[in-house]
Amino acid sequence: MAVRRAKEFLLGADRERVGTDTLDLLDDEVQRLVAAYPREPLSAIWDDLLETQEQVFRLLEGGRVRPSQLRDLNVKGAVLSFLVAKGFNDMEVPHQAMTMTRVAAACARDAEHPGLIAFTDGLKSLIAYWSDKPADAYHYASKGAETAAGLQGTVGLWLLGLRARAAAVLGDEETVRTVNRHAASRRERVVHDDLDKLGGLFTYAPEKQLYYSVEAEVLLGHGDAQLAAQAEQAVMGFSDPDAPSWAFGDLAGAQCDLALVRLFSGDVEGTADAIRPVLDLPASHRNNGIIVSAMRVRHALTSSPARSAVAAKDLRAEIEAFPTSRPALPHG
Repeated sequence: MAVRRAKEFLLGADRERVGTDTLDLLDDEVQRLVAAYPREPLSAIWDDLLETQEQVFRLLEGGRVRPSQLRDLNVKGAVLSFLVAKGFNDMEVPHQAMTMTRVAAACARDAEHPGLIAFTDGLKSLIAYWSDKPADAYHYASKGAETAAGLQGTVGLWLLGLRARAAAVLGDEETVRTVNRHAASRRERVVHDDLDKLGGLFTYAPEKQLYYSVEAEVLLGHGDAQLAAQAEQAVMGFSDPDAPSWAFGDLAGAQCDLALVRLFSGDVEGTADAIRPVLDLPASHRNNGIIVSAMRVRHALTSSPARSAVAAKDLRAEIEAFPTSRPALPHG
Protein backbone atom coordinates (compact mmCIF):
# COMPACT_ATOMS: atom_id res chain seq x y z
CA MET A 1 0.00 0.00 0.00
CA ALA A 2 2.86 2.38 0.80
CA VAL A 3 4.52 1.74 -2.55
CA ARG A 4 1.21 2.15 -4.37
CA ARG A 5 0.60 5.47 -2.62
CA ALA A 6 4.12 6.66 -3.48
CA LYS A 7 3.59 5.79 -7.13
CA GLU A 8 0.33 7.74 -7.16
CA PHE A 9 2.13 10.73 -5.63
CA LEU A 10 4.89 10.62 -8.23
CA LEU A 11 2.47 10.27 -11.15
CA GLY A 12 0.49 13.26 -9.94
CA ALA A 13 3.41 15.41 -8.82
CA ASP A 14 4.17 16.90 -12.24
CA ARG A 15 1.02 18.95 -12.58
CA GLU A 16 2.16 20.95 -15.56
CA ARG A 17 4.51 18.57 -17.33
CA VAL A 18 5.28 14.85 -17.20
CA GLY A 19 8.68 14.48 -15.57
CA THR A 20 11.57 12.08 -16.08
CA ASP A 21 10.87 10.29 -12.80
CA THR A 22 7.34 9.47 -13.96
CA LEU A 23 8.56 8.01 -17.25
CA ASP A 24 11.30 6.04 -15.49
CA LEU A 25 8.70 4.61 -13.11
CA LEU A 26 6.52 3.51 -16.02
CA ASP A 27 9.57 2.04 -17.78
CA ASP A 28 10.27 -0.11 -14.73
CA GLU A 29 6.65 -1.27 -14.52
CA VAL A 30 6.43 -2.12 -18.21
CA GLN A 31 9.68 -4.09 -18.06
CA ARG A 32 8.51 -5.99 -14.98
CA LEU A 33 5.12 -6.85 -16.44
CA VAL A 34 6.53 -7.94 -19.82
CA ALA A 35 9.00 -10.24 -18.07
CA ALA A 36 6.38 -11.63 -15.69
CA TYR A 37 3.57 -12.32 -18.17
CA PRO A 38 4.82 -15.64 -19.65
CA ARG A 39 6.14 -16.85 -16.31
CA GLU A 40 3.41 -16.11 -13.77
CA PRO A 41 -0.31 -16.84 -13.60
CA LEU A 42 -2.45 -14.00 -14.88
CA SER A 43 -4.03 -13.46 -11.48
CA ALA A 44 -0.64 -12.44 -10.06
CA ILE A 45 -0.16 -9.48 -12.41
CA TRP A 46 -3.60 -8.55 -13.75
CA ASP A 47 -4.37 -5.71 -11.32
CA ASP A 48 -0.94 -4.12 -11.81
CA LEU A 49 -1.24 -4.52 -15.57
CA LEU A 50 -4.59 -2.73 -15.73
CA GLU A 51 -3.43 -0.03 -13.33
CA THR A 52 -0.27 0.71 -15.32
CA GLN A 53 -2.21 0.82 -18.58
CA GLU A 54 -4.64 3.27 -17.00
CA GLN A 55 -1.74 5.47 -15.83
CA VAL A 56 -0.28 5.62 -19.35
CA PHE A 57 -3.65 6.43 -20.90
CA ARG A 58 -4.23 9.13 -18.30
CA LEU A 59 -0.93 10.80 -19.23
CA LEU A 60 -1.68 10.56 -22.96
CA GLU A 61 -5.10 12.13 -22.43
CA GLY A 62 -3.95 14.78 -19.96
CA GLY A 63 -2.26 17.15 -22.39
CA ARG A 64 0.88 17.43 -20.23
CA VAL A 65 3.13 15.39 -22.51
CA ARG A 66 5.99 16.99 -24.41
CA PRO A 67 6.23 16.10 -28.11
CA SER A 68 9.49 14.26 -27.39
CA GLN A 69 7.67 12.07 -24.84
CA LEU A 70 4.61 11.28 -26.93
CA ARG A 71 6.08 8.44 -28.98
CA ASP A 72 7.54 6.76 -25.91
CA LEU A 73 4.18 6.83 -24.10
CA ASN A 74 2.38 5.48 -27.15
CA VAL A 75 4.88 2.61 -27.32
CA LYS A 76 4.15 1.87 -23.66
CA GLY A 77 0.42 2.07 -24.35
CA ALA A 78 0.77 -0.41 -27.22
CA VAL A 79 2.85 -2.85 -25.16
CA LEU A 80 0.52 -2.76 -22.16
CA SER A 81 -2.61 -3.02 -24.30
CA PHE A 82 -1.05 -6.01 -26.08
CA LEU A 83 -0.57 -7.73 -22.72
CA VAL A 84 -4.12 -6.91 -21.59
CA ALA A 85 -5.47 -8.26 -24.89
CA LYS A 86 -3.43 -11.43 -24.43
CA GLY A 87 -4.91 -11.71 -20.94
CA PHE A 88 -8.46 -11.57 -22.30
CA ASN A 89 -7.52 -14.25 -24.82
CA ASP A 90 -6.09 -16.43 -22.05
CA MET A 91 -9.42 -16.04 -20.25
CA GLU A 92 -11.23 -17.12 -23.44
CA VAL A 93 -12.91 -13.77 -24.02
CA PRO A 94 -11.98 -13.31 -27.70
CA HIS A 95 -14.24 -10.32 -28.37
CA GLN A 96 -12.66 -8.24 -25.59
CA ALA A 97 -9.24 -9.52 -26.62
CA MET A 98 -9.75 -8.33 -30.19
CA THR A 99 -11.06 -4.94 -29.02
CA MET A 100 -8.02 -4.40 -26.82
CA THR A 101 -5.73 -5.49 -29.66
CA ARG A 102 -7.22 -2.71 -31.77
CA VAL A 103 -6.35 -0.27 -28.97
CA ALA A 104 -2.79 -1.59 -29.02
CA ALA A 105 -2.71 -1.16 -32.80
CA ALA A 106 -3.90 2.45 -32.51
CA CYS A 107 -1.12 3.24 -30.04
CA ALA A 108 1.42 1.48 -32.27
CA ARG A 109 0.33 3.56 -35.27
CA ASP A 110 0.50 6.77 -33.25
CA ALA A 111 4.03 5.77 -32.23
CA GLU A 112 4.82 5.02 -35.90
CA HIS A 113 6.38 1.72 -34.79
CA PRO A 114 6.19 -0.91 -37.60
CA GLY A 115 7.29 -3.73 -35.31
CA LEU A 116 4.48 -3.12 -32.84
CA ILE A 117 1.98 -2.70 -35.68
CA ALA A 118 3.04 -6.11 -36.98
CA PHE A 119 2.80 -7.55 -33.46
CA THR A 120 -0.83 -6.49 -33.17
CA ASP A 121 -1.66 -8.32 -36.40
CA GLY A 122 0.11 -11.31 -34.93
CA LEU A 123 -2.02 -11.10 -31.81
CA LYS A 124 -5.19 -10.94 -33.92
CA SER A 125 -3.98 -14.11 -35.64
CA LEU A 126 -3.30 -15.76 -32.28
CA ILE A 127 -6.76 -14.88 -30.97
CA ALA A 128 -8.39 -16.28 -34.12
CA TYR A 129 -6.26 -19.44 -33.95
CA TRP A 130 -7.33 -20.29 -30.41
CA SER A 131 -10.94 -19.38 -31.31
CA ASP A 132 -10.92 -22.05 -34.06
CA LYS A 133 -11.01 -19.50 -36.88
CA PRO A 134 -8.02 -20.63 -38.96
CA ALA A 135 -8.92 -18.63 -42.07
CA ASP A 136 -8.94 -15.42 -40.03
CA ALA A 137 -5.73 -16.48 -38.29
CA TYR A 138 -4.06 -17.01 -41.66
CA HIS A 139 -5.29 -13.63 -42.96
CA TYR A 140 -3.99 -11.64 -39.99
CA ALA A 141 -0.66 -13.49 -39.93
CA SER A 142 -0.17 -12.82 -43.65
CA LYS A 143 -1.03 -9.14 -43.21
CA GLY A 144 1.42 -8.78 -40.33
CA ALA A 145 4.13 -10.65 -42.23
CA GLU A 146 3.87 -8.07 -45.02
CA THR A 147 4.36 -5.26 -42.49
CA ALA A 148 7.33 -7.06 -40.93
CA ALA A 149 8.95 -8.11 -44.21
CA GLY A 150 11.61 -5.41 -44.03
CA LEU A 151 12.27 -5.71 -40.29
CA GLN A 152 15.26 -7.57 -38.90
CA GLY A 153 13.88 -8.53 -35.49
CA THR A 154 12.07 -11.75 -34.64
CA VAL A 155 8.53 -10.39 -35.04
CA GLY A 156 8.62 -11.44 -38.70
CA LEU A 157 9.54 -14.97 -37.69
CA TRP A 158 6.65 -15.11 -35.20
CA LEU A 159 4.22 -14.07 -37.93
CA LEU A 160 5.57 -16.79 -40.23
CA GLY A 161 5.08 -19.32 -37.44
CA LEU A 162 1.52 -18.13 -36.91
CA ARG A 163 0.88 -18.36 -40.65
CA ALA A 164 2.21 -21.93 -40.82
CA ARG A 165 0.07 -23.08 -37.90
CA ALA A 166 -3.07 -21.56 -39.43
CA ALA A 167 -2.25 -23.15 -42.79
CA ALA A 168 -1.88 -26.51 -41.03
CA VAL A 169 -5.36 -26.27 -39.52
CA LEU A 170 -6.63 -25.47 -43.03
CA GLY A 171 -4.87 -28.60 -44.30
CA ASP A 172 -2.51 -26.65 -46.59
CA GLU A 173 0.61 -28.79 -46.24
CA GLU A 174 2.49 -27.11 -49.08
CA THR A 175 2.18 -23.68 -47.46
CA VAL A 176 3.31 -25.08 -44.11
CA ARG A 177 6.47 -26.45 -45.70
CA THR A 178 7.20 -23.29 -47.70
CA VAL A 179 6.64 -20.92 -44.79
CA ASN A 180 8.67 -22.97 -42.32
CA ARG A 181 11.59 -23.24 -44.76
CA HIS A 182 11.47 -19.46 -45.20
CA ALA A 183 11.40 -18.97 -41.42
CA ALA A 184 14.39 -21.28 -40.91
CA SER A 185 16.38 -19.32 -43.50
CA ARG A 186 15.35 -15.97 -42.06
CA ARG A 187 16.42 -16.98 -38.54
CA GLU A 188 20.04 -16.85 -39.73
CA ARG A 189 19.68 -13.17 -40.64
CA VAL A 190 17.95 -11.93 -37.46
CA VAL A 191 19.23 -8.79 -35.76
CA HIS A 192 17.51 -8.21 -32.43
CA ASP A 193 15.62 -4.92 -32.22
CA ASP A 194 14.08 -2.89 -29.40
CA LEU A 195 11.17 -5.32 -29.04
CA ASP A 196 13.47 -8.34 -28.79
CA LYS A 197 15.40 -6.52 -26.08
CA LEU A 198 12.12 -5.96 -24.25
CA GLY A 199 11.78 -9.75 -24.08
CA GLY A 200 8.83 -11.81 -22.90
CA LEU A 201 6.11 -12.13 -25.54
CA PHE A 202 7.92 -9.55 -27.68
CA THR A 203 10.73 -11.85 -28.78
CA TYR A 204 10.53 -15.15 -30.65
CA ALA A 205 13.28 -17.40 -29.39
CA PRO A 206 14.58 -20.42 -31.36
CA GLU A 207 12.87 -22.70 -28.81
CA LYS A 208 9.52 -21.14 -29.57
CA GLN A 209 10.13 -21.32 -33.32
CA LEU A 210 10.76 -25.07 -33.00
CA TYR A 211 7.59 -25.47 -30.91
CA TYR A 212 5.50 -23.68 -33.55
CA SER A 213 7.09 -25.70 -36.35
CA VAL A 214 6.36 -28.99 -34.57
CA GLU A 215 2.79 -27.91 -33.85
CA ALA A 216 2.15 -27.20 -37.52
CA GLU A 217 3.30 -30.72 -38.40
CA VAL A 218 1.19 -32.21 -35.60
CA LEU A 219 -1.88 -30.34 -36.84
CA LEU A 220 -1.32 -32.00 -40.19
CA GLY A 221 -1.52 -35.37 -38.41
CA HIS A 222 2.13 -36.37 -38.70
CA GLY A 223 3.94 -38.50 -36.13
CA ASP A 224 7.10 -40.13 -37.48
CA ALA A 225 10.35 -40.71 -35.60
CA GLN A 226 11.98 -37.52 -36.89
CA LEU A 227 9.06 -35.38 -35.73
CA ALA A 228 9.04 -37.20 -32.39
CA ALA A 229 12.67 -36.22 -31.88
CA GLN A 230 11.88 -32.60 -32.75
CA ALA A 231 8.88 -32.61 -30.38
CA GLU A 232 11.08 -33.92 -27.56
CA GLN A 233 13.63 -31.22 -28.36
CA ALA A 234 10.88 -28.58 -28.21
CA VAL A 235 9.88 -29.76 -24.74
CA MET A 236 13.53 -29.78 -23.64
CA GLY A 237 13.85 -26.21 -24.92
CA PHE A 238 11.45 -25.11 -22.17
CA SER A 239 12.81 -27.42 -19.47
CA ASP A 240 14.75 -24.73 -17.59
CA PRO A 241 12.41 -22.29 -15.80
CA ASP A 242 15.35 -19.92 -15.25
CA ALA A 243 15.99 -19.53 -18.98
CA PRO A 244 14.99 -16.12 -20.43
CA SER A 245 12.67 -17.71 -23.01
CA TRP A 246 10.85 -19.98 -20.54
CA ALA A 247 7.06 -19.74 -20.54
CA PHE A 248 4.67 -22.13 -18.81
CA GLY A 249 2.17 -21.88 -21.67
CA ASP A 250 4.75 -22.72 -24.34
CA LEU A 251 6.01 -25.65 -22.27
CA ALA A 252 2.48 -27.02 -21.89
CA GLY A 253 1.81 -26.57 -25.61
CA ALA A 254 5.02 -28.39 -26.52
CA GLN A 255 4.12 -31.22 -24.12
CA CYS A 256 0.69 -31.61 -25.71
CA ASP A 257 2.28 -31.69 -29.16
CA LEU A 258 4.68 -34.41 -28.01
CA ALA A 259 1.72 -36.36 -26.65
CA LEU A 260 0.00 -36.17 -30.05
CA VAL A 261 3.11 -37.23 -31.97
CA ARG A 262 3.45 -40.29 -29.75
CA LEU A 263 -0.24 -41.06 -30.07
CA PHE A 264 -0.06 -40.90 -33.86
CA SER A 265 2.68 -43.54 -33.73
CA GLY A 266 0.59 -45.76 -31.43
CA ASP A 267 2.50 -45.12 -28.18
CA VAL A 268 -0.34 -44.55 -25.71
CA GLU A 269 1.84 -44.85 -22.60
CA GLY A 270 4.26 -42.30 -24.07
CA THR A 271 1.28 -40.05 -24.75
CA ALA A 272 0.25 -40.23 -21.10
CA ASP A 273 3.79 -39.48 -19.92
CA ALA A 274 4.01 -36.42 -22.18
CA ILE A 275 0.72 -34.84 -21.14
CA ARG A 276 0.93 -35.71 -17.44
CA PRO A 277 2.65 -32.42 -16.41
CA VAL A 278 -0.08 -30.45 -18.22
CA LEU A 279 -2.85 -32.27 -16.36
CA ASP A 280 -1.01 -31.56 -13.10
CA LEU A 281 -0.92 -27.79 -13.64
CA PRO A 282 -2.65 -25.76 -10.92
CA ALA A 283 -5.96 -24.13 -11.84
CA SER A 284 -4.34 -20.68 -12.01
CA HIS A 285 -2.21 -21.79 -14.97
CA ARG A 286 -4.95 -23.40 -17.06
CA ASN A 287 -5.38 -20.69 -19.64
CA ASN A 288 -7.35 -20.97 -22.86
CA GLY A 289 -4.47 -22.19 -25.02
CA ILE A 290 -3.50 -24.91 -22.57
CA ILE A 291 -7.07 -26.17 -22.28
CA VAL A 292 -7.53 -26.26 -26.06
CA SER A 293 -4.22 -28.11 -26.47
CA ALA A 294 -5.21 -30.72 -23.88
CA MET A 295 -8.60 -31.19 -25.53
CA ARG A 296 -6.85 -31.85 -28.86
CA VAL A 297 -5.19 -34.86 -27.24
CA ARG A 298 -8.55 -36.02 -25.89
CA HIS A 299 -10.15 -35.71 -29.32
CA ALA A 300 -7.29 -37.60 -30.95
CA LEU A 301 -7.67 -40.40 -28.40
CA THR A 302 -11.31 -40.91 -29.40
CA SER A 303 -10.35 -41.47 -33.04
CA SER A 304 -7.08 -43.33 -32.50
CA PRO A 305 -6.75 -47.00 -33.56
CA ALA A 306 -5.60 -47.55 -29.97
CA ARG A 307 -8.77 -46.03 -28.49
CA SER A 308 -10.03 -49.37 -27.16
CA ALA A 309 -6.86 -50.04 -25.16
CA VAL A 310 -7.21 -49.75 -21.40
CA ALA A 311 -4.45 -47.14 -21.20
CA ALA A 312 -6.18 -45.01 -23.84
CA LYS A 313 -9.53 -45.22 -22.06
CA ASP A 314 -7.94 -44.29 -18.74
CA LEU A 315 -6.10 -41.31 -20.24
CA ARG A 316 -9.21 -40.11 -22.06
CA ALA A 317 -11.16 -40.20 -18.79
CA GLU A 318 -8.38 -38.33 -17.02
CA ILE A 319 -8.35 -35.56 -19.63
CA GLU A 320 -12.14 -35.38 -19.52
CA ALA A 321 -11.84 -34.72 -15.78
CA PHE A 322 -9.38 -31.89 -16.46
CA PRO A 323 -11.31 -28.72 -15.50
CA THR A 324 -12.13 -26.55 -18.51
CA SER A 325 -13.50 -23.52 -16.66
CA ARG A 326 -10.22 -21.63 -17.25
CA PRO A 327 -10.15 -19.86 -13.87
CA ALA A 328 -7.19 -17.69 -14.82
CA LEU A 329 -8.83 -14.95 -12.74
CA PRO A 330 -11.38 -15.11 -9.95
CA HIS A 331 -14.83 -13.89 -10.95
CA GLY A 332 -15.24 -10.17 -10.32
